[in-house]
Amino acid sequence: MTSLILAVPSKGRLKEQAEEFFAKAGFRIEAIGGARGYFARIAGLPDVEVRLLSASEIASGVISGDIHVGVSGEDLLREQAGDLDRVVHLLVPLGFGRADLVVAAPKSWLDVETMADVDDVAARMEASTGRKIRVATKYVRSTRRFFTEEGVGHYRIVESAGATEGAPAAGVAELVVDITTTGATLESNGLKILQDGVILRSQAQLAASLDAEWSPDAIAALTTMVQGMESATATSTNKLAGFLSSLAAR
Repeated sequence: MTSLILAVPSKGRLKEQAEEFFAKAGFRIEAIGGARGYFARIAGLPDVEVRLLSASEIASGVISGDIHVGVSGEDLLREQAGDLDRVVHLLVPLGFGRADLVVAAPKSWLDVETMADVDDVAARMEASTGRKIRVATKYVRSTRRFFTEEGVGHYRIVESAGATEGAPAAGVAELVVDITTTGATLESNGLKILQDGVILRSQAQLAASLDAEWSPDAIAALTTMVQGMESATATSTNKLAGFLSSLAAR
């Protein structure tokens, strides 16, 4: 029986970077069944089952406890969990897959530079037209949480199915909340990031589930993995100890 289920991205740059990171730590990921397979193994860790999934599927699996530990973006993890810290521990920041989740407004809105400005405009819009300001995003939970923290009301979410940055130009929203690495795509669509509009500075994380079933062998495999990663990056966060303490308390 497999002791530890580890999930890593199945394709794209995130897959390449994850494999490079694991190899640097001494854990070479070997695909099973060819490049198009959905399973892999780690040389030297026979009790670890590696699953190749999308970053979104990994986040969902770690949160639900179907996966012990996985590599996914912090933005996806926090979006999918109502209270991430209650069910997941972020053990190792991996240093790749960096992107910011931001609030952006039209550059033509010269008097809107902050979230307080957004609240003012939204209140005036609703008072004069009866309409709430529209915010296009795929990150519904993160947007609502941030707007509440910033004291912004008088808005409604427009869930984005396509290119979020195009929503204002298409007339379906006034603001967007989107993920960006350089801001160039937002700027090319006539948008600006608000001065205090960075919701999250995200990167890929090694995330461990508190709701998974952890055997002593699974904990031993995780410990070996995290220690190897910390040794390879010359860092030690003591997050593993915190995770194990939380497991013991459940």
